[in-house]
Amino acid sequence: MNRRAVIASAALIGVLLLALFYPALRWLVSEWLGNDYYSHGFLVPVISAGVAWRLWVKWPADSRRVKATTVGLLPTVLALGVYLYALLERAYFVAALAMIVLIAGLVWYLLGTAALRLLAFPLLFLLFMAPLPFVEPLSVPLAQLTGVIAAGVVRLLGVPIIVDGAQVTLPNAHLVVGAQCSGLRSIVSLLTLVALVVFLVQGTWWRKSLLALSSIPIATLGNVLRVASLLGVAHVWGADAGFKYYHDYSSIVFFLSALVLLLLFSRGIGCREIRDDIF
Repeated sequence: MNRRAVIASAALIGVLLLALFYPALRWLVSEWLGNDYYSHGFLVPVISAGVAWRLWVKWPADSRRVKATTVGLLPTVLALGVYLYALLERAYFVAALAMIVLIAGLVWYLLGTAALRLLAFPLLFLLFMAPLPFVEPLSVPLAQLTGVIAAGVVRLLGVPIIVDGAQVTLPNAHLVVGAQCSGLRSIVSLLTLVALVVFLVQGTWWRKSLLALSSIPIATLGNVLRVASLLGVAHVWGADAGFKYYHDYSSIVFFLSALVLLLLFSRGIGCREIRDDIF
């Protein structure tokens, strides 16, 4: 098959896949636009495609083995069945997961086992673009827990404060710690970013595992300190200053602070260099 025929075949397959995946992609886009926890979703397929391209380009020609295997048909067909059934049931989260498995199955079938192994990370990274159905229900109880801990921090500084569920009472203000204070948005975004960093840096598996696991406590601690600072600002300058003006800026500041801490931790455990088989 000549080069022009290969390009035409690839373009045709791409168009057919876009038509097949359109319902799931439309749901994903609507979630990325309307779900604050997954507003980073647009970046995930772009990053995944970029990493896949770099891996493919850097794959040594002498070890490149592109060989179709019929074994890949099994997960492809199964994923297609699950995908179509999920669409019928309007289970779009399941459809999105099945779509990713279907893409992986096609890679396995068309390009072979070696290519699937090579592209394993960018394929798995696509999971971060699918909004988990249990994230939003977790936000309220996590926000209340964060409020209790943050109030304890503020109380240690000598500020009289009373916490009753989501209600927080300061001497000069009465506040509600809502779902936005749960920190889940920062945790989800940070986990996505850390997964990419863990893949890109050089290091032993246990160092990389430690780096990945550290993201949750660092993000959680950062959010507790953020809410504590909100309460402190509200105590000194009033509720409007804390929960209207300072609130939005503090999210960015503490996310960047958590990211800096993670990068410093990465350097501290020896994960300092970028892999040379990608860049």
